[in-house]
Amino acid sequence: MVDLRAIGGSALTDDLAVHKGRTAEAIAAGIPVTYVPARNTVFLGLALGLAETQHAGHIVAGMNAIDFSGYPDCRPEFVRAFEALTRVATRAGVEGKGFRIHTPLMQLDKAGIIRLGLSLGVDYALTHSCYDPTPEAEACGRCDACLLRVRGFREAGVPDPIRYAATSRA
Repeated sequence: MVDLRAIGGSALTDDLAVHKGRTAEAIAAGIPVTYVPARNTVFLGLALGLAETQHAGHIVAGMNAIDFSGYPDCRPEFVRAFEALTRVATRAGVEGKGFRIHTPLMQLDKAGIIRLGLSLGVDYALTHSCYDPTPEAEACGRCDACLLRVRGFREAGVPDPIRYAATSRA
């Protein structure tokens, strides 16, 4: 169990307001308040430790650099740097075995991710992307993640199967 609230510094881990109703341009500009400091570094570090103990040379991660909110640890440069780190920070790396980080979603837009998920049988009714769900766990419909999801479903040409608390979405 990893509790990133101990690190804080984000609207997702602290008592900070989540951005709502922003334009696509505003979402794409800068690093938002929902950035969790070093989140993917922490998760990949844990995955790396497990991979090494299991003698696995491959790690798969779900970062995306196309339709995302400007997080520095969702970029190809971060993944390449982490992959380089694995070669100097682990026994396997020092012994020349190394690790490969796979990011199959990295260059897909949200519509592409949705289409891929559908082709793999993902039941999107069981998912939501919301940064600020209601107490009943309903997606807000106005945060950056909801707006990106709504746009992705629209561009994929398929209905989003979840309900949103806010009915006016981008």
